[in-house]
Amino acid sequence: MSFSFGSFTPPHRAPSLSSFSGWLSLGQLITWGSVFYTFALLAHPIELALGLSRAESSFAFSLALLCEGLMAFWVGRWIDAGHERWVMTGGSIIVGLGLLAHSQIHSLLEFYLVWAWLGLGLSATLYTPAFAVVTRRFPNDFRRGIIMLTFLGGLASTVFIPLSSWLIDTWGWREALVVLGLLQLLVCAPLHALLLGGARRAQHAAAQTGATPVSVRVFLKQPPFWLLSLFMILMMMVTSALPVHLVNLLRESGLPLAWVLAIPASIGVIQVVGRWLLFMFERHLDVHAANRWIPVLIPLGLCALVFGGVTALPALWFVLLFGLGNGLNTIVKGTAFAQYVSRDHVGQLNGLLGVPIALARAAAPWALGLLWNPDGGYAVGLRWVLLCSLLSVVALWLAQARALRLKAR
Repeated sequence: MSFSFGSFTPPHRAPSLSSFSGWLSLGQLITWGSVFYTFALLAHPIELALGLSRAESSFAFSLALLCEGLMAFWVGRWIDAGHERWVMTGGSIIVGLGLLAHSQIHSLLEFYLVWAWLGLGLSATLYTPAFAVVTRRFPNDFRRGIIMLTFLGGLASTVFIPLSSWLIDTWGWREALVVLGLLQLLVCAPLHALLLGGARRAQHAAAQTGATPVSVRVFLKQPPFWLLSLFMILMMMVTSALPVHLVNLLRESGLPLAWVLAIPASIGVIQVVGRWLLFMFERHLDVHAANRWIPVLIPLGLCALVFGGVTALPALWFVLLFGLGNGLNTIVKGTAFAQYVSRDHVGQLNGLLGVPIALARAAAPWALGLLWNPDGGYAVGLRWVLLCSLLSVVALWLAQARALRLKAR
């Protein structure tokens, strides 16, 4: 496997795909870990310090997701125009300053303002902008670059949950936030500033090819965009709803406590293993066949729970299939617009889904909770989740078929 960080490439020489994706993935590891996965560890001490309820503290994270979604289109548009260096460097600075400010909060209003600010920074630093950058830099091999980019990102919880927990236990939550903020300012911001120089402006790229710039509105009139949007939103609902309730679902089934804890913990590792396998064999697979069948792993995993019951063997099949499907679906979702709609507008196209996906990610766990009842537990909710996953797969298949038919003309 040819995947190494190497060294930073001088401005006059373009970096290789593996070196570029490797260094960019380091920023993903730190940002996902220090913000996204650390929130759950911060919730309890902040509730004690500020006298907040669990609902009040949880709303801060939903606020961040909403602000991230509101900015997604503009971030994508700026990246498509060639401003990736300033977008991702500025995003890291925003996140770093937000974490430092977070260490000084003393009221609920300050808590909410900080997380709204962090949401703006996340919109410019997480997978969606990074995928758009890789697609612009390596238009003929972007899928492989995106697979490599997700390796370290997939390990963010493995690295930062114990690290952040140790920082909080050792120094306190305020001091931990200072350390995490400095990581953004001293590692991520310089990394993006050095790595992302020399991006071609959209006008320059169009002039070189002699092509007339095409507005993103053209693609909004085509069925593949809307079908892919349905696929992504429904799949986001499925993959957001389950993790929040998985521990309770397994506990209610009567499984031993060791299983209850081990099954959710193993999903992250299985995701990374799935991405590694795809990286190793991707050149030997038909890309469209891979895109078509990877999402099927999610409903297959759910079928194990719905029809096999929440017992040991079905639970093992679920964690294997769901973990692989969730990890590999990140690649499918990150490349689908570039492959089936427009490679040159991928930032804006993904950005248009920012708000719907943020709402789906926030609402799905709540909806699954509403479907729970004391007698049947999660039985009804799991059937609805399975239905959503099947509809999502069908939408992807239809989008792929229509897009390939349009290209063949």
